[in-house]
Amino acid sequence: MAYKMLVLDLDGTLTNSKKEITPVTHAALDRAMEKGVKVVLASGRPTYGIVPLAKELDLARKGGYILSFNGGRITDCTTGEVIYERILSAEKAGELYDLAQLHKVNIMTYQDENIITEKPDDQYVELESRINKMTIKKVESFKDYVTFPVNKCLMVEEGDYLGEVEKKVKAAVGDELSVCRSEAFFLEVMPKNIDKAYSLGKLLEHLGMTREEMICCGDGFNDKSMIEYAGLGVAMQNGKPEVKAAADYIAPSNDEDGIAHVIEKFLL
Repeated sequence: MAYKMLVLDLDGTLTNSKKEITPVTHAALDRAMEKGVKVVLASGRPTYGIVPLAKELDLARKGGYILSFNGGRITDCTTGEVIYERILSAEKAGELYDLAQLHKVNIMTYQDENIITEKPDDQYVELESRINKMTIKKVESFKDYVTFPVNKCLMVEEGDYLGEVEKKVKAAVGDELSVCRSEAFFLEVMPKNIDKAYSLGKLLEHLGMTREEMICCGDGFNDKSMIEYAGLGVAMQNGKPEVKAAADYIAPSNDEDGIAHVIEKFLL
């Protein structure tokens, strides 16, 4: 199979433990794109938090794509066009705030370059801010401030407890919304049917490509759907056990240039 698309999760996959793209991986990606491979950066991160890596890889010139908010938005890096987008209403964000209060977890959402939250000193909010290089904006009332539609809300808390909250939130929203953890301490809540696999299907349709022509690489809970969906699903050695179990191939870890290895083995 001649693969034509390479989909990459960011944290724990494309970037190493220092959140950097190594020179070895960067060079391999350049070679793949020179051959015409479409590179897609697919992350739970907001678009603003992915753009710096897209610029680093020169995806605007080389014809790449950003899949942000775990699939809530797909952007063409060359034109800036939003190819696909799903949103939560302000009313729905307010209902999620009430659920977060009920289960005693913090909640945040996004507006341009800002993270919106009532609790800016929360360690997980601060982590999200550092990862995405976004400003934290403290609001007195989440429900009063969020009067606009959003791509997703993020509930945060220590992992074991959040795992229990995840079950309760899923039970509360039923089939109405998509709920998944991107990290043990990050619970993503998005519009119905939104996950990386579903949105990649929309991108493939837009480009006239098939899933058999796509390699998807990831390490986290929210990567499992796209790894199962892809023609070749790749999990990183540092990935979650459930993700590795779903993969067709296990690559070296993100600190061992695993993505460069995948490119050399399957694309060059």
